[in-house]
Amino acid sequence: MAPHPVPRTFTGGMWTFGRIIDRYATDGYGPVVPTLDTIELAAESGELVGLDLNYPFDGGVTVEDVGKSLTAHGLSAVCVTPVIYDRGFRNGSFTAPDPATRARALDLAHESVDVARRLGAGYVKFWPGQDGYDYPFQVDYATLRRHAVEGVRDVARAFPDVTFAIEYKLKEPRNRLFWSTAAATLLAIEQMGVDNVGLVVDFGHSLFAKENPAEVLTLAHSMGRLVDIELDDNYREWDDDLTAGALHLVETLEFLHVVREIGWDKPLKLDLFPYREHPGDAVRESVATLRALEAKAAALPLDALRAAQAAHDAMAVQRIVRTALLG
Repeated sequence: MAPHPVPRTFTGGMWTFGRIIDRYATDGYGPVVPTLDTIELAAESGELVGLDLNYPFDGGVTVEDVGKSLTAHGLSAVCVTPVIYDRGFRNGSFTAPDPATRARALDLAHESVDVARRLGAGYVKFWPGQDGYDYPFQVDYATLRRHAVEGVRDVARAFPDVTFAIEYKLKEPRNRLFWSTAAATLLAIEQMGVDNVGLVVDFGHSLFAKENPAEVLTLAHSMGRLVDIELDDNYREWDDDLTAGALHLVETLEFLHVVREIGWDKPLKLDLFPYREHPGDAVRESVATLRALEAKAAALPLDALRAAQAAHDAMAVQRIVRTALLG
């Protein structure tokens, strides 16, 4: 397999350039940033070629407005992510106890497909952050599973020519999300019995689910379910969305090594929440780190590495990684 040339291109989430809040600073760490302004700020970072777009757009902005702005700033629509996780779905979207709310989630998913087609986006992404529970005995697990699986399945069946992806996450905003880990999500996708639903592997989500992100990447790829890859970093306890490589250099290096091994030639997406930092700086720092680490991954002595891995020789692998990172 020919290695992917370095440098690689990158995309990002529009939320990186928007208004960021938490449960203490509920008025945000900055002013409201309109949709078209986030596109402009993303372009100004100088490092992104596309954006993950939350839908609906704000302030009466039309799909045509967004399309024109993306084109004007040299950006593409990576995917459209329907907002099925805000307070309007606080009791769930596809798994809400109210049938009318579940229907509203389906309607928004259908709208998002139309938006994705009009913008030329590669896929529609679901992050069902409210689909879960908070307390023991709160839900009937079999019913929750049925609603979750059937909800996504029904959308996928309605649009067999469209690719859908689920971005799993262990928790937040619910204490327990249905789409919690890679294995649980892949199992649920298999239960759907459709070919057009896959997985977004977010490095940070995998970390704080106590997974090995590189191993997860190989699992999703081996099942033909890998749709996109997102990068960031955290302390393994929360979805901090810090700049890529800020904490876990070795694991990020291994992740990028696997990205190369599976022949992934699409852009890598950044999922960052720069609460107090300039978003452009956060993007540029992440890209610089990832490019440096990917160059290290490209220079790994593969024959020696594979021989060490075949023997499960931990110290030989450690020497290879140490030399790659530290010389």
